[in-house]
Amino acid sequence: MFETYIMYSASRDQYYTGHTSVGAAKRVTRHNDEWTRSTKAGIPWELVYKKNFATKSEAIKWELFIKRQKSRSFIERLISSAENEV
Repeated sequence: MFETYIMYSASRDQYYTGHTSVGAAKRVTRHNDEWTRSTKAGIPWELVYKKNFATKSEAIKWELFIKRQKSRSFIERLISSAENEV
């Protein structure tokens, strides 16, 4: 099982999108435990969106599609959509 996830940092008012094979909740915990240098400044992060995929390539494609939108409103629509599995 692979997941694409979006997390939110209230301190930076910023979203971060990624993919994982260990589970979105565990991955967010790792971000909050400073495993990832690029997200260290936004701690604490909160999981706000996830979507499951059967393959890694599908999860990566969805992550890249979200990132290509370059749109906060697109991300916020995803978060409030019925496909959000959080």
